[in-house]
Amino acid sequence: MSPKKPHTQLTALAILPDRELARQFLGTLPATRAFQLLAEMKAYPSPQAAEVRVRQLRPDLVFIDLATDLDKAAELVEFLAGLRPQVYVVGLHVRNDAEAILRAMRAGSSEFLYAPFDPEIQFEAIGRIARSKRPAPAEEAHRGRLIAFSSTKPGSGASTLASQTAFMLSQSSGKRTLLADFDLWSGTVGFFFRLNHWYSLLDVLEQAGRVEDVDWASVVVSAQGIDVLPAPETPREAPVEPERLHDVLDYLRTLYDWVLVDLPSVFDRMSLLTLSSCDDAFLVCTPELPSLHLTRKAVGYLGQMGFGRERYRVLVNRLGKQEGITVEDMAKIFTAPVYRTFPNDYLSLHKGLTVGQPLGSRSQLGRAIEEFTSGLLAFDAALHDQKRSKTGTRGE
Repeated sequence: MSPKKPHTQLTALAILPDRELARQFLGTLPATRAFQLLAEMKAYPSPQAAEVRVRQLRPDLVFIDLATDLDKAAELVEFLAGLRPQVYVVGLHVRNDAEAILRAMRAGSSEFLYAPFDPEIQFEAIGRIARSKRPAPAEEAHRGRLIAFSSTKPGSGASTLASQTAFMLSQSSGKRTLLADFDLWSGTVGFFFRLNHWYSLLDVLEQAGRVEDVDWASVVVSAQGIDVLPAPETPREAPVEPERLHDVLDYLRTLYDWVLVDLPSVFDRMSLLTLSSCDDAFLVCTPELPSLHLTRKAVGYLGQMGFGRERYRVLVNRLGKQEGITVEDMAKIFTAPVYRTFPNDYLSLHKGLTVGQPLGSRSQLGRAIEEFTSGLLAFDAALHDQKRSKTGTRGE
């Protein structure tokens, strides 16, 4: 008699260096249907890489191989069990090992499973985890779209594209739009807009208490029809707590329909943490050789950190007619496709920056950004149609 399907199916990320252990455990999943596996990591990642993957996938739980290296596994268990929102950790072993059970439970593991992974024991574990999970709200009231821009080489124009896209989205959609400058060291959005501001993103990150209690009306500054969350006027070292950053991003999505984040270089920790939470991520580069080299390096680095190429798109800025390199050539260098290019329109850009206003469709760069924005709006509209269709189907 085949095992019955549990009432609740939880999503999971698996960290399984022991391939025989992986074969035994994963082989039971089609029959039990107790867990939906979202992704598998075949080596122990660093805590940072594990967090990035968890932020991307948002699994209910993480399976960790305790048999290969108990010390490394226990370190990961403790780290992941402390994340917010909460993720449950389940230890796996080749046998019912008392030492491994004790170490895992002390580190924060919720459950322990061992070979041959009896289906009934799996069902009992999923039942305990499901009962301990906090009930989710019946329906999320509002969740805006989070879009991030990050340069592969500083000075590639990511801030310009983020700012002008924010203008276009606000004008075209008529919806609430926020431009947030997350470059704590060299943010330029405040300068672009000639903002006079007392507070910055840093004040929000360092403030104690709930994100909901922040006086957002005092923190953000209105400019040209959008709200701006500027970087600090004076750069300084500031440790960023991943959980606080996640809470800030999540809350901003309840306040705005569009949240555009101007990030520092993609190799910066702030960028990696933000990219793992966003809906759309764009890597901005230029056709100059150093930028091409760093873009290829960034693509490889993101892959090592668990970002599949479906998680981001490459934008080539300041592409002139006489560059001597084609889009196809650049894609081969990057080992990733080029999503869109933007012309080298220095005069129009200089004029726009001088007055701190949108470029408009009269300039080449303005038209290119307008086309880019239209694509974002079309994709967002398609997502809303899909959600409405699903809701309508359920109601029939």
